[in-house]
Amino acid sequence: MASAAGTGDLRENPFETLVLGLGNILWADEGFGVRAVEALNAAYRFPSNVRLMDGGTQGIFLLPWVRAAEQLLILDAIDFGLEPGELRVMHQEDVPRFMGVKKVSMHQAGFQEVLMSAQLADEFPDKIALVGVQPELLDDYGGSLRPVVKDRIPEAVDAAIAVLGEWGVDAERRLEPMDPNERIAPDELEIDAYEQGRAP
Repeated sequence: MASAAGTGDLRENPFETLVLGLGNILWADEGFGVRAVEALNAAYRFPSNVRLMDGGTQGIFLLPWVRAAEQLLILDAIDFGLEPGELRVMHQEDVPRFMGVKKVSMHQAGFQEVLMSAQLADEFPDKIALVGVQPELLDDYGGSLRPVVKDRIPEAVDAAIAVLGEWGVDAERRLEPMDPNERIAPDELEIDAYEQGRAP
C-alpha cells in the first residue's frame, strides 16, 4: 500500500506516473476513485516508475506526490451534472476546472488546493487526466457504491488503461491473482469484505 502520510520514500523510490484514487469509501459513491484504483491494481501490473495510490481524503498531504509526478491520472466521483453512473475523461486544463466546481466532498476542496499549489511552485505534472463518474448517493455513512456507479468500475479501468497507454505506460494484465502484499487496501477494507460487513 502506498501511503501519502510520509514522503521519505519519494527519494528512495522515484516514480514518473502517479495514478491516484480519491474519495472516502465510508460514504457510498464518494469511494468510487479508491475502488477504481483498487480494481486497476488487481487487474494489471505496472512498471516500477508507475505508482498506484489510494489518496483517500488526504488533501494537501498529497502535494509532495503530485509535485514529484511527471504524469498524473486521477480517479474520482465528480458532479458533472449528468445522470448517475455516467463516466467522463478529462485532460490537461479541464482537470483542475472540473475538480474545482460543484464539489461533492471536502476532499475535492483539499485536492484543488494541491493542484493550485503545484502550479504556483511550477511543479505541475506535464500530463494530467481525470476519469470521473457521476455519483448517485453520497450521504450514506457506511454504505458502499450504488450499483449504477459500481457497474462503471470496469469501464473506468479501461479508460485509465487507455490514458496510460497514450502516455507510453505499458500495463501487463495479471493472469493470476495478485500477491496480498501488492494490494492497495488492507484485506478488511477490500470492497467484497466491506460490503459483507467484515470491515470495522
